Amino acid sequence: MSEYITADLRRQVAARDRYAYCQTSEANSGIPMTIDHIIPIAVGGPTTLDNLCLACRSCNEAKGKRTIAVDFLSGQDCALFKPLEQNWNDHFTWSPDGVEIEAKTPIGRATIAALRMNNPVICAARRRWVLSGWHPPKDLETL
Repeated sequence: MSEYITADLRRQVAARDRYAYCQTSEANSGIPMTIDHIIPIAVGGPTTLDNLCLACRSCNEAKGKRTIAVDFLSGQDCALFKPLEQNWNDHFTWSPDGVEIEAKTPIGRATIAALRMNNPVICAARRRWVLSGWHPPKDLETL
C-alpha cells in the first residue's frame, strides 16, 4: 500500500535528513534515497513529516511493514530503530574496517538483521567507499 507524498513534503524530509538506517548516502551510492514511513502505513502510520525519513532502497524494502523484529541474541521481539527518536550512535557502530554495521543494543541487533544492513552488496560497496575515503561517515548526527 502506498500513499502520495507531496513534492513539498519530500523536500522537507530531504532538507532535514541525510540518511537513516544503514548510513548509505545518495552521494556515495549514486542511487536516489527513498522516503520511509517509520511506522508503516500498513500498521496505521501517517504520512507526516514526523513519521518520514530518508532510507536507501535496500533498507526500505527489507523493512516493509515491520516495526519489530527478533533480537537474535535474546530471541525476544524488539522494536526497530526509530531514526527521528533515537540516536544512531547509541545503537550501532562501525566495524574496525568500516565495512559492517555492528550492534550495541537489542534494537541494533534486531534492526541490522531485519533490514539486512550488512548484505553482501552493500558491504562490497562500503569496501570501495572506505578505500576512497568516503566512508564511514565522519559526522553522524541525530536526525
